[in-house]
Amino acid sequence: MKEKYYSDCIKVLDEVGKVVIGKDDCIRSVMAAVLAEGHILIDDVPGVGKTSLATAFAKAMGLENKRTQFTSDVMPADITGFNMYDNKSQEFIYQPGPVMCNFFLADEINRTSPKTQSALLEVMEEKSVTVDGVTRKVPEPFIVIATQNPEGSIGTQLLPESQLDRFMICISMGYPSLEDEIKIAKNCEKDYENVRMSESVASVIDGEELLNIRKYVKDIFIADEVYDYICRLIRATRGSDYIRLGVSPRGTIALTKLSKAFAFLDDRDYVTPKDVKEAFEKIAPHRIVMSGRASGERISSQMAIKKISNGIKAPGIKKKK
Repeated sequence: MKEKYYSDCIKVLDEVGKVVIGKDDCIRSVMAAVLAEGHILIDDVPGVGKTSLATAFAKAMGLENKRTQFTSDVMPADITGFNMYDNKSQEFIYQPGPVMCNFFLADEINRTSPKTQSALLEVMEEKSVTVDGVTRKVPEPFIVIATQNPEGSIGTQLLPESQLDRFMICISMGYPSLEDEIKIAKNCEKDYENVRMSESVASVIDGEELLNIRKYVKDIFIADEVYDYICRLIRATRGSDYIRLGVSPRGTIALTKLSKAFAFLDDRDYVTPKDVKEAFEKIAPHRIVMSGRASGERISSQMAIKKISNGIKAPGIKKKK
């Protein structure tokens, strides 16, 4: 089954690549996070394809997807659902919110109030929602992809550290290269974006197969030396002069899971230090809080994490016996 699982995941990457041009690294990172049972935060300026990336993944994986455009007037009940009194039955009946799906797109999450942002905390961690004291499980698999505009954009506010920590990775797509932008310009002449996507992106897998692939990824081998490397990288974020708040143990778990997913996408059944380093630079920057010294020296979170990953010696590769 390994060959089929790997082949199907590569097909998903190819399908998404039809719509999101020239962003293979971003597509690969999102695929790895999905396989590792993580949630994804995409932080970038408007118009670079954040929403298109999320929508294309939902369709390629054959998942029920819903989207909420976060604005200042969106309330928590608009996300989780609410109870409505039914005169006929004389009972309160639960009206599911958009989060009761497989693939939830939280668009421009940093444009809404902290109260509404916190409505996602329980469902992202516990995969359940609680309304009027009653807890309901969301369907499996459950994935959140949130997009946000960079800090300082008009009408935005910072996400709390507790919520940032629940996103496995945070990626930035960036502007396309000249060659890719020419392709985008040519493609826009064919049809409107939503029609083009519905015709070009095929559903390659479904929710059941995704769950099976996740089970396989969980069993990928990690040597003790690589576990040690994982923990040394994480612990290094807690002793840096540039970092005031380091990566939490939740980040250690995320790094372990994502390293296995990257190994799988490289068609291996064991994790190498290269997988760990690649995963570390995806899971760590958004989880740390920079110190005053870093601000004074203009050291970004990405720069600090890169410095740590380059400074920690990697162990030799040890394959599964």
